[in-house]
Amino acid sequence: MADSPAIIICDDETDLREAIAEYLTRRGFAVRQAPDAAALRHLLTESTADLVLLDIAMPGEDGLSLARALRAESDIGIVMLSAAGDVVDRVVGLEVGADDYIAKPVDLRELLARLRAVLRRREATAAALPALPTAPPTRLLAAAHRIRMGRTWLDLEARRLTGPEGQEIPLGPSEFALLRAFAERPGRVLTREALLELAHPRGDEHFDRSIDVRIARIRRKVEAVPDRPAVIRTIRGAGYVFDPSAES
Repeated sequence: MADSPAIIICDDETDLREAIAEYLTRRGFAVRQAPDAAALRHLLTESTADLVLLDIAMPGEDGLSLARALRAESDIGIVMLSAAGDVVDRVVGLEVGADDYIAKPVDLRELLARLRAVLRRREATAAALPALPTAPPTRLLAAAHRIRMGRTWLDLEARRLTGPEGQEIPLGPSEFALLRAFAERPGRVLTREALLELAHPRGDEHFDRSIDVRIARIRRKVEAVPDRPAVIRTIRGAGYVFDPSAES
């Protein structure tokens, strides 16, 4: 990443877009603006960006559709912006590949902190996992419903985990939800917050450290050596990542 992170703000609200652009520019970001999806696509053909800030509700192609398309084409950072604070929007945004979600009205200091956090996580991912394969969730599911996870196989349709000898491994609902989140996003670092949203969209058991406990539990089921995890790895200061190439 360049010394001045390149960000594109895509929002049809001119005043908000310009206010965010001015705030970020003063803090060392290289900022471009787009009022809609078509303008954003044009800017990306001119030069790439480290991160895009996307409004969900825009005329024409909405932010969720645009985020899905961008994630299928690249590994660019994506942060969603919306007037709606509904948990459904957060979950859908994360499911289409967004790195974070911020609700309007925007607190500029919080926005800055969130953007910097996403950029730091992406730098950590690039440094720690230079060769991990990535695939958008929709392509992964279209290719197969049975995913190899180390020494086990996860059947997304049957909601079953089977061992190397074909035996079924007991799997609780929250454990399956976590494994599915990883299986659909190979090679992507998922923060505890993202995992909580994806695995518990109704907001139950919403505690960051509860994820650590469940990760330890599923590692005992999918890892050959749980104390030296290779399938679901910890990225210090960032989160967890599923490595589909890990040896069983």
